[in-house]
Amino acid sequence: MAKKKAPAQKTRNWDALWNEYSNLLKKWAQNLETLQKTSSDVQAKYNEVMLKAANESSEKTLKEFHKNWQKAMNDAALEAFKQFDKNWQNVTSESGMDQLKAYGELMDSFAKTWQKMWQK
Repeated sequence: MAKKKAPAQKTRNWDALWNEYSNLLKKWAQNLETLQKTSSDVQAKYNEVMLKAANESSEKTLKEFHKNWQKAMNDAALEAFKQFDKNWQNVTSESGMDQLKAYGELMDSFAKTWQKMWQK
């Protein structure tokens, strides 16, 4: 009887593992979409500000603005990449990744066994 429960348990484990992977992938896609939208918004606002600045400001003010804008963008980009790195490390260190690795090892073992059984 215990042997009949084992395949069902493995199926449940596989389903849980796949669901965790799918959820993580969805989070990643949402984060990417947010990053792309935010990048587009920043570029549009930059264009708007530069047009206004070019029409209404002196050369000295434009240079100062450009310098400040560049610094702000560099600081923001650095912080965004730090946050992305932290989030990515959290995602890849979650138990789902450990289970995914275990599943990969299980599939490796299965493939080797399969090859041994069906050698020509």
